[in-house]
Amino acid sequence: MQKFLVRAFTLIEMLVVIAIIATLAALLFPAVSGMAERGKATQDMNNLRQLGLGTQMYLNDNDGIYFKPDATSPAWPGLLNPKYIASWKTFQSPFDKNTASDNSTAARVSYGVNENLKDPAASGTTTSGLSADRITNASSFIVFAPVPERSNPLTFSGTAGTPVALTKPGASVGFFGTHGSRKRINACMADLHVENMDWATFSDSSSTPTAKQRWDPLAPAQ
Repeated sequence: MQKFLVRAFTLIEMLVVIAIIATLAALLFPAVSGMAERGKATQDMNNLRQLGLGTQMYLNDNDGIYFKPDATSPAWPGLLNPKYIASWKTFQSPFDKNTASDNSTAARVSYGVNENLKDPAASGTTTSGLSADRITNASSFIVFAPVPERSNPLTFSGTAGTPVALTKPGASVGFFGTHGSRKRINACMADLHVENMDWATFSDSSSTPTAKQRWDPLAPAQ
């Protein structure tokens, strides 16, 4: 009878194979992670675009007057949903890991409205939104953007009933975007186009006329 010799892996050979697999996995992980982040950034931009389109329909029905950006009643998400934006998922950024709810008061809202969209002539309980035709530079003025907490890891705290207003970042805020190592963020402008911006550009409100118009809807053109 012919005998067959079976040669098993030695310990060294097995360790070499494991090391090769670990090296390949280490090389592959950043690429896969980067693709996942780019996918989230694209979905985030799509959400902002839908918010912009819903807002445009709202403006058409309300003489071009924006809703109040603060959290007082009625909160702006409830003005858009369900008449202009059917799903609450649109109000939740893919970077927001909190669970979305279909309940109108508990649903997560990751995005904020620029707090400067208030009519400066109104005050107190009579505060109302600004007229769209008063915005100096609609292609530069930010209307919507994600509002993450200034924390690591990234978290959000807004809800449909108490949304977080989008405030101008201060000079000492640091990097608190949603992606690109927290150095990039998406924003929807008043003319409805959406930009993927670096944090330095997003937070700049004084270096150029365009930068001033990014946060101040009534900043004069120079």
